[in-house]
Amino acid sequence: MVGMRQRTENRTENHDYVRQAVEDDIPELVRLREMLFENLGGYFFSPVSGSGAWLDTLAVVLKEQLTSDAVRVLVVDGASGLAACAIGTIEQRLPGPHLCNGRIGQVIGVITDPGYRRLGYSRSLMRGLLDWFRESDVARVDLYASAEGEPLYRELGFTNHPDPSLYWRP
Repeated sequence: MVGMRQRTENRTENHDYVRQAVEDDIPELVRLREMLFENLGGYFFSPVSGSGAWLDTLAVVLKEQLTSDAVRVLVVDGASGLAACAIGTIEQRLPGPHLCNGRIGQVIGVITDPGYRRLGYSRSLMRGLLDWFRESDVARVDLYASAEGEPLYRELGFTNHPDPSLYWRP
């Protein structure tokens, strides 16, 4: 793991304990992301794949995307490992009448380790992501909320999505 000196140099301006993730955080990011999906269970993701191969792929993709301008991974350190993380992406779509510049933000996931919940970390992480989305001139930010997370997102200004949503799996 990286020493605290390097970690504090990467902190964001608004929330002194929120910082951008670095490559040495990848094992903890994978742990938290796995926890996210375990908490959601089959509610969002049915059927759930029985294979853990996605974890190795996740580590590779995280390493690639940590340096991307279109991805922001924010974390909060815990006593041993990460206490929480939030991941956001920006996608450039074609502009339209309701999406003038075509830039859409997506909150990919927010998760706090159970031992660190109710301390305001998710709120601070989300504020950090929302600041980044504003600075990046996105026209809209989308997310999928768990029942537990929905009150926070609504407090931060998220509302029901007006577009019908369907999906297809090849």
